[in-house]
Amino acid sequence: MPASSVNRILTRGSRNNPGLILLHGFLGSPEDWLPVTETLSRNYFCMLPDLPGHGKTPASALPFETQMELFARSIETMQGDSPSFLAGYSMGGRIALYLALRFPNLFRKTVIISASPGLKTEEERQTRKESDERLALNIEENFESFLREWYSQPLFASLKNSRAFTKTLEARKMNRPKEAALALRTLGTGNQPSLWSELADFRLPMSFFAGEKDGKYVEIGRQMVNLCSCFDLDIFPQCGHTLHLENRDLFIDRMLHSLTRQ
Repeated sequence: MPASSVNRILTRGSRNNPGLILLHGFLGSPEDWLPVTETLSRNYFCMLPDLPGHGKTPASALPFETQMELFARSIETMQGDSPSFLAGYSMGGRIALYLALRFPNLFRKTVIISASPGLKTEEERQTRKESDERLALNIEENFESFLREWYSQPLFASLKNSRAFTKTLEARKMNRPKEAALALRTLGTGNQPSLWSELADFRLPMSFFAGEKDGKYVEIGRQMVNLCSCFDLDIFPQCGHTLHLENRDLFIDRMLHSLTRQ
């Protein structure tokens, strides 16, 4: 099977319903979405793929753009003839935004959760590549130590204070360090082309979700909305970066509202 094709897809709901593809974040898994699909699957056929380097989908050394072309082909096979709704969190959100911009015929609407259109300059991307390489080496050398440091970031402060954290951390330990490290090297923000210049011409409806405690991504969302009239910004009160884990009920409510709003 080609590198970056999807080796595992969890599904929930009836195939007779509109499709909804949910992309997890770095070190996450399709299982992260199962609590919300208990409700979403009543109205949507939920498709939850392993991203490259996660679960049963191997990481790839291919360039970001090539991996995304292969991933788009997997989506075509996954959903059949009818375009699906697409949502992604963090790394999955960056991937979702890229796919929506480059393959808009595959989707009805996109929801981007705590993610960005990439870094604007080559200098920023090079600096990020170097940072991600250091993180990748840490993952390979001592994965549990890496996880402790990773979740000590201010980005995850509200998650650490939530009931979801212990279960989330245990799930993250199930990753294969070498696969996760390669995924970071090839799919990290430093390797993603900047999408900022493409936003103004984008016409596919899109919602951007950010937690109010996640100031960086609230500001990114505001910039994106200012660039494109087809975007809308939804800020989650009392939530941080992992808003779908921190307040499941609110996330489900906002998702259902976004998917039905034109």
